[in-house]
Amino acid sequence: MGIKDRIIGCGYGAAWSLIRAMPEGMAYRMFDRIADRLWKRRGTQVLQLEANLLRVLGKDTTPELLAATSRKGVRSALRYYSEAFRMNGWDRKRILDSVDIADEDRARVAEVVHSDRGAVLALGHTGNYDHAGAWLIATHSIEFTTVAENLKPEAVAERFWDYRRKLGMEVLPHDGGPSVVGTLARRLRKGRTVCLVADRDLGASGIPVDFFGETTRIAAGPAALAVQTNCGLYPVNLWYSGPGRMGIRVHPEIPVPPEGTRQEKIARMTQELADAYAEGIAAHPEDWHMLQKYFLADLDPGKTPPSAPATLAE
Repeated sequence: MGIKDRIIGCGYGAAWSLIRAMPEGMAYRMFDRIADRLWKRRGTQVLQLEANLLRVLGKDTTPELLAATSRKGVRSALRYYSEAFRMNGWDRKRILDSVDIADEDRARVAEVVHSDRGAVLALGHTGNYDHAGAWLIATHSIEFTTVAENLKPEAVAERFWDYRRKLGMEVLPHDGGPSVVGTLARRLRKGRTVCLVADRDLGASGIPVDFFGETTRIAAGPAALAVQTNCGLYPVNLWYSGPGRMGIRVHPEIPVPPEGTRQEKIARMTQELADAYAEGIAAHPEDWHMLQKYFLADLDPGKTPPSAPATLAE
């Protein structure tokens, strides 16, 4: 490990200790101030966030509305870290009482996670998916399996994996190989729940989808697992519903089409997943943490969306 990587790793370690010790209100205000400074600098990530948001809000959006939404968006992205550095200290009551979810969706989750069929809950880069995972574990006393991106440096990735494991998750590092897919399939066949953040294509197998009238690629994994194992596939939308609170929407199951080739079925299901993501993003655009190139029109031919720098968005 190089000197720079060691410094970054030590910085994250210090943040986990110092920010957790802060009063909660102070921590949120500090991250808001950091976010506002980053937003005012008009760096590459802020400009890209605005380019992405323009697809959501519409090309006729006024500069004032776009700027206001992007400022909230940077604050939302930084809020994730404020909570990540503190969440291992939240007790069960705090986790249970800090989520807003409709009774219908609450009942759907209960049915899904206690079924013998297995289920994939597919989320996007919105809100705080670790908060949602902690709520799922606290509510239903289950352990679910997830896949975590290999952040750089490795010490930072290890800290995030350890943080999620302490919340009660089984964390599989994303290596792009068949071993992870095989493990997920085995978990699903045993009736387990798998939660995947799947609105980006981190490999070379992403499916092209229509997204706000343009084309992007999102992960094929959730749909492929449903086709392979006959588990349920459920899109999930997340957003911040207030200070220290998060909203959760669990959509009805995306069924496996009865006809078509395997690839055709996966493509149709992935488009339905993208439509559900778009619905949630349109309702809460400020909580979409997409600060990197995402739409194919913004990417060089043949490239997939790059990993977001660990300093701003996961």
